[in-house]
Amino acid sequence: MAKKSSVQIKAEFLLVRTVVGILGILPRRLSIWTGQRIVNFVFLFLKDLRRTAFINTGIAFPEKSENERRQLVRGCFDSLGRVLGELCHFPSATPEEVSELVEFNFEGLGEERAYYDAEVAKGRGTILAGPHMGNWEIGVFAYSASRMPINYLARRMDNPLVEDYVTGIRTRFGNRSINKRNSFGETIQLLRDGGILGVMPDINVQEKDGIFVPFFGIPACTTAGVATLARRTNALIITMCCVWDKEKQKYVVHHGSLIETAYTDDRHRDVREATEALTIDMEKFVRSFPDQWLWIHKRWKTRPVGEPNPYAKPN
Repeated sequence: MAKKSSVQIKAEFLLVRTVVGILGILPRRLSIWTGQRIVNFVFLFLKDLRRTAFINTGIAFPEKSENERRQLVRGCFDSLGRVLGELCHFPSATPEEVSELVEFNFEGLGEERAYYDAEVAKGRGTILAGPHMGNWEIGVFAYSASRMPINYLARRMDNPLVEDYVTGIRTRFGNRSINKRNSFGETIQLLRDGGILGVMPDINVQEKDGIFVPFFGIPACTTAGVATLARRTNALIITMCCVWDKEKQKYVVHHGSLIETAYTDDRHRDVREATEALTIDMEKFVRSFPDQWLWIHKRWKTRPVGEPNPYAKPN
């Protein structure tokens, strides 16, 4: 990617500050409505992403009609607009306001919650693993406002001014951003010290960085990093997602399974089994809230040898 000029960097930063500033002073519901209109308008011109979303819905839900799949894609765009609208209110939000807007649901852990609390008290670290679903931004933000600050992995943006500004918003209540690039050593120490690490492992990776595990019945190249980190540090993995509940008119952070990596002589099998368990929960979340997942990502792009790329355009 070509290096951006200082003029381009400043212009992009000004645009971001303007959008955040305008949406941030609007009433929250109007801000969300405006964010949704903006996102839907932008995606009218992004044909490749709309095509990707439609292909993905077909892979995941081949039994659904074209109209049903289009509704899922529209829901995805509306969900992204909601993320935009809410994010613009982060700079002025109080912990009390965030707590009123976000509810934490631990029913998915069941009886394992008591075990988890006891293990954390002993000093074990936690990896919170969630998909790009609903409003992941407010889910992480709410953890720091209502429960405890967490550390989260994030790829650095190619605009340093925008990166610093957005990171400042996300970390207002004590969260800490860790650069995804070359972070292995830092995250190992963090988890060994009993810290909490937030990750989003539902994206496609290159074969050298992942393993193929079933996702909606189709092999999907999935990062082995989460299970590897957990195994190296004896950390616990808890799956979670933050979705909009229309009936409650608030966000609900759903916690899913508690996953522990095995420690056998076969390290690769241990990592694979934990990655499969993690991916099963990612699929459960998507099936439960299909109109709030990020369908525009090419989740099945990396294929086993000999399998065609489902996103390849016909000649």
